[in-house]
Amino acid sequence: MYDIRPVGYVIGLLVAMLGLAMLLPLGFDLFARNGHWPVFLQASVVTTLTGGLVALACLNGVGQGLSIRQTFLLTTGVWVALPIFGAIPFVFGATDASYTDAFFEAMSGLTTTGSTVFSNLEGLPVGLRLWRGLMQWIGGIGIIVVAMVFLPELRVGGMQIFRTEGFDTFGKILPRAGEIASRISVIYLGLTVACALTYLSVGMGPFDAMVHAMTTIATGGFANYDSSFGGFGAGAEYAAVVFMVLAALPFVRYVQMIAGGWSAPLQDRQVRGFLMTLAVLALVMLLWQIWQHDRIWEHALRRSLFNVTSILTGTGYASEDYMGWGAFPVTLFYFVGLIGGCAGSTACSVKVFRYQLLFGAILSQVKSLHSPRGIFPLRYDGRPVGNDVVNSVMSFFVLFTVTLGGLSVALAMTGLDFITAVSGASAALANIGPGLGDIIGPAGNFSSLNPTAKWLLSAGMLIGRLELLAVYALLTINFWRG
Repeated sequence: MYDIRPVGYVIGLLVAMLGLAMLLPLGFDLFARNGHWPVFLQASVVTTLTGGLVALACLNGVGQGLSIRQTFLLTTGVWVALPIFGAIPFVFGATDASYTDAFFEAMSGLTTTGSTVFSNLEGLPVGLRLWRGLMQWIGGIGIIVVAMVFLPELRVGGMQIFRTEGFDTFGKILPRAGEIASRISVIYLGLTVACALTYLSVGMGPFDAMVHAMTTIATGGFANYDSSFGGFGAGAEYAAVVFMVLAALPFVRYVQMIAGGWSAPLQDRQVRGFLMTLAVLALVMLLWQIWQHDRIWEHALRRSLFNVTSILTGTGYASEDYMGWGAFPVTLFYFVGLIGGCAGSTACSVKVFRYQLLFGAILSQVKSLHSPRGIFPLRYDGRPVGNDVVNSVMSFFVLFTVTLGGLSVALAMTGLDFITAVSGASAALANIGPGLGDIIGPAGNFSSLNPTAKWLLSAGMLIGRLELLAVYALLTINFWRG
């Protein structure tokens, strides 16, 4: 049996930091004089003390780094522990939520999914609205570090192809993670500030600009209003499109740009593929709306671009209820959500690079059928792709499909209708946010679902956010025997 104290130490520290983060919404509630600040004081004390005690108890087991097995456990453990404590303000607070609902909301926030069980969001105290946005912002920067440091080392879902993208972390994960996180934090904070200032310039109030900037850069989608982005003007929608796209690009490219490589993003095949996919899908939706609904072209362009970008990046904002656009757009949105943004970004879902590798592998196989004696090596961005990467990507697609089907069936067994079960499973596993239909569509929320369905969806959010294999590895006997 291996030592789990290093894992407990890191998780304890992160839980304690989450508790300290609760002081920010506490301050906003104090300033607003709404009498809600004791909720965050109690939650902060409980969370900080618990995390601190766990860290102290595990301090004597801290070494120079983490083994691969410890890293698997840490990666999943963090995303289980943080929602457990992040849910406390919702239980104690004005929502008077059950722990099931509170955990669902916290998991949705920290995984940047964006599904919600709360209605009348504009009526919540400012502290709770800020806490929802802050959780997504914390989860967004956390998932970038995981995607750039941990998952490539764990050879999860083909992520090992990015091990040479500027950082050598093997054998010294924690020290290098700190260095990488410090660089990313500056970029992440800079994008958030720029987004907030842009929202201010197009008419958003200061509080709305701050919270929506957090959830935009995190591609999380939590909004301060039940109507999501429906109450904001055209300027806010165009601004959101720009920053959702920026947040869905690999953050390592921003690091390279700062170092002088200004052309780094456009030289990335993944970035080019993502931008091309976005442009084609937005154009298709624009033409459909003009043809079917005879809309003014600017209005059709804005609605198409905004909602396609939101679903493609997994942000989950909605400017209107697109369930009324017709069967074709709804079907298209379902599959768009299963594409996702770029690896190493805050975007979610399958990711563009996996589709590129999948199609490349299929093309190589087709060529080999036509020319059995030929050699057609698979290359990505000019570099050869090993069989381990291809096998990992194929395993990811198989597991994703099987998990999506299994989760859909499990949700249907709880009593949900077909559309709600299938779209809910996709929304959770791909971390999109809204589902389809009248219940969990863009005009609804997840509050009316039964508790079992909410726990299943919470598990789906966790599994999808950590790229499936990082979680499934913990369920094998060999992992614990090793």
